[in-house]
Amino acid sequence: MTTCAGCGEKEASRLECPNCKKLGIKGSFFCDQDCFKKSSIHSIVQLAAENEANKESTLPANMRNYKFTGPLRPVYPLSAKRVVPPHIKRPDYADHPQGVSAIESVREKRIRILDKEEIEAMRVVCRLGREVLDHTASFIKPGITTDELDAICHQACVERNAYPSPLNYARFPKSVCISVNEVICHGIPDQRPLVEGDIVNLDVSLCFHSDLNATYPVGKIDEESADLIATTKKSVEEAIGICKPGVPYREIGNKIEEIVRPKGYSIVRRYTGHGVHERFHCEPNIVHYGGSKMPGKMEAGHVFTIEPMINLGTANLDHWKDDWTAVTLDGRRSAQFEETILITETGFEILTRPPPTTSSHKKKKKKSKSKANGSSTPNDGDETPEVGTPTGEVADGVKELEVNGSA
Repeated sequence: MTTCAGCGEKEASRLECPNCKKLGIKGSFFCDQDCFKKSSIHSIVQLAAENEANKESTLPANMRNYKFTGPLRPVYPLSAKRVVPPHIKRPDYADHPQGVSAIESVREKRIRILDKEEIEAMRVVCRLGREVLDHTASFIKPGITTDELDAICHQACVERNAYPSPLNYARFPKSVCISVNEVICHGIPDQRPLVEGDIVNLDVSLCFHSDLNATYPVGKIDEESADLIATTKKSVEEAIGICKPGVPYREIGNKIEEIVRPKGYSIVRRYTGHGVHERFHCEPNIVHYGGSKMPGKMEAGHVFTIEPMINLGTANLDHWKDDWTAVTLDGRRSAQFEETILITETGFEILTRPPPTTSSHKKKKKKSKSKANGSSTPNDGDETPEVGTPTGEVADGVKELEVNGSA
């Protein structure tokens, strides 16, 4: 005899809980309608529990008992490792079983000063990195998965004969880091679709190595998230603006703190900016918080990243059990922007920004009424170049250079 799942006393009829039947839960039979209605909470509780279990059903075993700090969940399985054609120059970690870079294992004692050829190679690869980031970001919309964005980024790198630097670096399984909402950095692209109101960071790097990232809204976002993004971007711009030979590296963090702290946001201390060139990560280390005692001063020929990670809440973080994904400890959102900077003889150059466009013909200046009085107003087309962006001479010949992975 099958006992009623409601009262637990009478013999059950063929009346089965429809929710349990849909979920494949056996044994949910009731003696009559009244007993079923009284026990409807049974079905609701079971349904909720089953739905919660389904959220984690795709996760690998080592992640199923992890206590997530926020609402975001990865969706597995991950797609297969993407292939880089053999004609593309590969970094030394590309085929290493543990993703170890031999050149990075030998620490440089001083911050490297790049020579003219290395700087030109950096200009090329950083310009390509900007193209790849902008192209990939143009596909951000509700419904697209982060894995699909990874495929787009990977293809864009390959089309430019460039190796996507994250791929197999310390065994990172994808070609771009994609960090959503409470993910601070190093998010692994997976099968979760982006949804309206998300914020998403794309961190793109191309071998010999450019490094840049930006945080984007997915559709319409709340004002708090929008302000977090704007403040983070402003902190990067202000920090870049102080760069020139002789400036202590710790001043970068002081400037960022000056912008961020009045907003009540926090600055992640665990991760830093870094030197970048033939080595993906090297000296100098760039801390993004104020009051540090980080040694070192900027010199012409230094190339490094500025990439603060700013959180709505606590600066403390945790890591998912995937060896990579860093998340805010309180589950609140995080934003980041990154540029690669060259210190020049007189200031700085943002390598990961496109050079300003120059016109091949002179524009005729329009006369204004005020000109009759000995003054003139600038044309709409007359613009003052942003301080630190490449000049026209710097950009000359960039297209002709090859990125071959080494200088």
